[in-house]
Amino acid sequence: MDVELGVAIIATINATIRFSIPITLGALSGIFCERSGIVNIGIEGMMLMAAFAGFMTNVALSEAGVDPALQAAAVRLGLSLLVALLTGGALGLLHGLLSIQYKVDQIVSGTVINILALGLTGYWYKSNASTMGKMQNLVSNPFTQDGSWKLSIWDNFSFYLPYDIGRILFDKDLITYLTLALVFILGWALYNTTWGLRTRSVGENPRAADTLGINVYRVQYTNLFLAGMLAGLGGAFLSLAAVGVFEQNMTNGRGFIALAVMIFGNWRPWGALRGALLFGFATALQGQLQQFGIDLPHQLVGMLPYILTIVVLAGFVGRAQPPAHAGTAYEVE
Repeated sequence: MDVELGVAIIATINATIRFSIPITLGALSGIFCERSGIVNIGIEGMMLMAAFAGFMTNVALSEAGVDPALQAAAVRLGLSLLVALLTGGALGLLHGLLSIQYKVDQIVSGTVINILALGLTGYWYKSNASTMGKMQNLVSNPFTQDGSWKLSIWDNFSFYLPYDIGRILFDKDLITYLTLALVFILGWALYNTTWGLRTRSVGENPRAADTLGINVYRVQYTNLFLAGMLAGLGGAFLSLAAVGVFEQNMTNGRGFIALAVMIFGNWRPWGALRGALLFGFATALQGQLQQFGIDLPHQLVGMLPYILTIVVLAGFVGRAQPPAHAGTAYEVE
């Protein structure tokens, strides 16, 4: 195989994995919500707000005058990740408050969260425009540059696997490995635990679940909080691991693509992972087509993930079977 072609293929595989992680987490977030009967199109806003909160926490803990114990890389990144998770969880609870407590249309509630996140992060970003560049240089890509949260175990396998394969499998950041683990853990839990049974029953027939003594609202609020944390983890991946900086609207539609992936995967975690890898591959092609000698206008290449979203929605929405009660507010009698 031509050396340049081999390098391009390996780069495409690595980029596919990297681009698929936030989409996978967003899809898992959507699955949590809709399996419990709540439609959540606010995933985009949850990811964006969490990305900003995690980045700004990292910045604050990196500045001079902060307790040295908090400036330690592992502690600083751990706290930044925690803030991002709690930010996403808080927005999940806000969505629950609006759609469960006050019976606001769930599409409207999710839209409110998206607009809120875009407006607040945009305002804060512009308010700190003069110092944002300094902030970004201060903490650029902390997961990978200082190595504190990069689980590179390649050295342990260098004698058993070819170099490129080893780098693909064993040279990723913590959030990437955590996401892949969550897909299988949550997929198993959804069909093999009491929590999973209650979640699915609430999404299919909350009246019957209520009759059997299941607290429908508690299940929905719990799942919305967990779903928000999953979306927050996706946002943290963008600003703390994949890019290392915060940019306005850096989610760039990933939350909406995640909803398409959720449908593509038939509301199952492992199906969502397959769909996310497909979308990740389409995104990775934007930077790799030229390596294969294919010269296309960059505008057309940049459209690939969104064209794929339209194709998936057109081809799967009619045939996919969502949870029966998703999108309808439940009234306790």
